[in-house]
Amino acid sequence: MEKKREFVSNIVDEARCIKRNDLVEALSDALPKGTIRFGSHIVSIEQDKTTLFPVVHLANGNSIKAKVLIGCDGANSIVSDYLQLNPKKAFACRAVRGFTKYPNGHGFPQEVLRIKQGNVLIGRLPLTDNQVFWFLVHMQDNNHNGKDQESIANLCRKWADDLSEDWKEMVKICNVESLTLTHLRYRAPSEIMLGKFRRGTVTVAGDAMHVMGPFLAQGGSAALEDAVVLARCLARKVGPDHGDLLKDCSMKNIEEAIDEYVDERRMRLLGLSVQTYLTGRSLQTSSKVLRLMFIALLLLLFGRDQIRHTRYDCGRL
Repeated sequence: MEKKREFVSNIVDEARCIKRNDLVEALSDALPKGTIRFGSHIVSIEQDKTTLFPVVHLANGNSIKAKVLIGCDGANSIVSDYLQLNPKKAFACRAVRGFTKYPNGHGFPQEVLRIKQGNVLIGRLPLTDNQVFWFLVHMQDNNHNGKDQESIANLCRKWADDLSEDWKEMVKICNVESLTLTHLRYRAPSEIMLGKFRRGTVTVAGDAMHVMGPFLAQGGSAALEDAVVLARCLARKVGPDHGDLLKDCSMKNIEEAIDEYVDERRMRLLGLSVQTYLTGRSLQTSSKVLRLMFIALLLLLFGRDQIRHTRYDCGRL
């Protein structure tokens, strides 16, 4: 059996955990009452033949004529398909994320802890004295569909079977309803470097733009950076006199703002995608020679400070 390897990160220096549902609820609360946009899935997008602005068709039968369309619709993005970006690629592994509550407290130190043992990578991050976020990645098991929550829980217990008792207990007593099973995918670094992330006044952000493996835990952070940079670029071109809905802003100004956004984000995202890809491959491979090669490339490209990316400053709004 492969020797157990531990990776520890100090929470103060690196980690902040954000629940996706909390973000979604915050966005929902921020929208005007009665809006049709929240929770409506996009079916298709077309360009208005007269105005050349995008028209979004929703699953509920409604359509939205927009001046700007920003696709934040995740890894299976309809908007990225409209931009004709190349399909995402898949790692040969699957991951489960979940939460475990300890009524009497867990006693874990305030640190991000990751352990790789054999084909299993597991990590945990305490949220409070009683609740822990954790993830579990199997580098080779690629055949389970996870049709319901209980089958996902059983799969996690199987993957964690060779781990120590505290890890097994964390998986065993988890909130089954919190579990999500994901086939890990990524947008190739070459696509980040060469992809056209604007078509008219349509662009993408977050996973729709740069879905990456979770090995650096930077997907959410990069998405928030996208929001700051895009808002800043639009504000510079639109100006304070055009109002919140870009009512009087020309297509040319919007396109220039999106181009500035894409240019500013491209190299930052390229670095993250390359580092994530190499880290994932180094963890996934069973070949010692390949692992050393991937580690050497990481050292060559990013130096010994492998968490330098966490200190990136995207600037102010």
